[in-house]
Amino acid sequence: MSNDERLHTLATAAGVAIHWIDADGQPQKVPADVLRRILAGLELPADNDVQIGDSLARLRQAGDLPPLLTLEQHQQLDLSGHFSSRSAFELTLEDGRHHAGRLDEQGRLPAIELPGYHQLAIGERRLTLAVAPPRCIGVAELGASQPPRLWGLSVQLYALRRPGDGGIGDTQALETLTRQAARQGAAGIAISPLHAMFSADTYRFSPYSPSSRLFYNVLHSAPGSILGEREVRTAIEANGLADEWQRLEQLELIDWPAAAAVKLRLLRALHAEFRRGGNPLEHDFASFRQSGGEALENHCRFEALHAYHVHHGGVYDWRQWDPALQCPGSAAVAGFAREYEDEIAFHAFAQWLIARGLERTQNAARSAGMPIGLIADLAVGADGGGSQAWSRQAELLPTLTVGAPPDALNRSGQSWGVSAFSPRGLRQHGFHAYIEMLRANLAHAGGIRIDHVMGLQRLWVIPPGGEQRDGAYLHYPQEDLMRLLALESWRHKAVILGEDLGTVPEGFRPALAERGVLGMRVLLFEQDHQGHFHPPRHWPDHTLATSTTHDLPTLNGWWQGRDIDWRERLQLCDAPGAQAAREVRQRERRALREALAADGGPAQAEPIDSTGIIDACVSFLGHTPAPLVLLPVEDALGLEEQANLPGTIDSHPNWRRRWPVGCDELLQTPDAARRLHLLAEAREASRRRG
Repeated sequence: MSNDERLHTLATAAGVAIHWIDADGQPQKVPADVLRRILAGLELPADNDVQIGDSLARLRQAGDLPPLLTLEQHQQLDLSGHFSSRSAFELTLEDGRHHAGRLDEQGRLPAIELPGYHQLAIGERRLTLAVAPPRCIGVAELGASQPPRLWGLSVQLYALRRPGDGGIGDTQALETLTRQAARQGAAGIAISPLHAMFSADTYRFSPYSPSSRLFYNVLHSAPGSILGEREVRTAIEANGLADEWQRLEQLELIDWPAAAAVKLRLLRALHAEFRRGGNPLEHDFASFRQSGGEALENHCRFEALHAYHVHHGGVYDWRQWDPALQCPGSAAVAGFAREYEDEIAFHAFAQWLIARGLERTQNAARSAGMPIGLIADLAVGADGGGSQAWSRQAELLPTLTVGAPPDALNRSGQSWGVSAFSPRGLRQHGFHAYIEMLRANLAHAGGIRIDHVMGLQRLWVIPPGGEQRDGAYLHYPQEDLMRLLALESWRHKAVILGEDLGTVPEGFRPALAERGVLGMRVLLFEQDHQGHFHPPRHWPDHTLATSTTHDLPTLNGWWQGRDIDWRERLQLCDAPGAQAAREVRQRERRALREALAADGGPAQAEPIDSTGIIDACVSFLGHTPAPLVLLPVEDALGLEEQANLPGTIDSHPNWRRRWPVGCDELLQTPDAARRLHLLAEAREASRRRG
């Protein structure tokens, strides 16, 4: 066998795809040097024949029985490869019941009826069995009318405004908006990611490039809703923050570094006062820290360590720290924690405030009658130099970054600058990091939206220093991840939404539907090969429907061609390219007018402006058989500008736009109120049609 053949054998065994099909349908092959660099990132050296042999041997050793096995409810488990037939076993169910028995003649464990995490003992071996229900909780199971025709809003939380927010949208504004939306009939509020960022590096604020997906961005906390507005106002005045606080609130675009500096000063002042004692919430905070356990402690230690290294040497990446501090469980880290105990307690205090704020909001949503409530957004990965990568090194791949190969929208491909889970590490550690991440994001939500849900099957990974196209698909244990997702959905009674836009593997969308995961359909993309928009009745009934996403133009912006204007202005396309795009857009506008007219909207011959187009699009979406329609607040208001322009960093104000109306008035504006009424009417019409 040649060296390249052995390299391909190793890559295949490690789950790295050697061949793939590009966006044009053309077969591609990953070069040998790219394979070697990716395998190195998987801790499987392959520079020569000896290394390849050693790495193959390591993979074979990893093929032993893992600490956790997933299986379907009512399914027998074949253990014949690990135990002899008729082996005695003891099974302890999650509810405490015990069963003793023997494997059958084929070495199979009898089927388990109860979903949950159960403990199996056979001889000296101890295993966890994750028994999954067949499907995730569906919209129809949340008490909605049949067939389910719910609607909700998509909210960029940072964009919300309220007096006293200090220039960044917070959980108190979200709670106000949630109550208003519930009164108008909304079933849920899908929010932008609230993952933890880097408090010592406030220039990094993209919600999809977090430090950790286990904890929250404390800048979105509303301490007044927990500690009392009087305490907050007193701290603002006592620390001389009032003028800057008010200035930041008036800005059209968030000044993240300035707003973060002031918010963190306020939080530190509040913590200092809290530490004096006598606050009736002390026991609640202590309980929060205790229940947060090792994961919370590690995150708070990371925040303190990260700040220390940033301020003493400008080191922003934990992989450049002293080796003794690179391991969370080291004596050096424990010593640092003792020395900086107050600093670590501060970060726990900040996490407590935002967690309790989200808990309040979800409770308010449910109390107001929302069957879903908050829908959290789960980013596809976390920064390799961040808290989650530091604390879960055995289950993440900090040196490989995730992205996308070249496609129709991005001919050079994409690199998202985040790390992903290690398939081998997950399996070896009982999927601990994956399970804890799902639980963290469902703690105060009635659902989650999984960004780039195709990552449950495969991710495009790029080695250090590689271009976006210099990557390969890394395959994940899809069956295990889907089962655990269904189990956590069932335990939390939460719906699961999957962002399945872009290049989707063949057969993946049916697999999502079979598991009860709602994929996404976006109005602007729902066209056939001839450029005709699909009528509402032809939309699938197992996906959510929406008008646009944070990475796409708003309906108004699309109609006006604002996205094309931006791309030409920023030289993301040349003048001929922009002109060609405008010609295509003009054809698309005519096709949309035709589809809207066929749905009962304004006739094509009628004059119409963008306001009328948006109204008609809202009704069009409502008429689809989708069990859930999410209308972005930008489209409810008729705004032109989109939240994020892919391919840009500083040249476009990504993740900085604030909405022009306060949270208490937002849904009462004439445009928003009318469109929510149109959407509710259309949803009811769709329900009656069945």
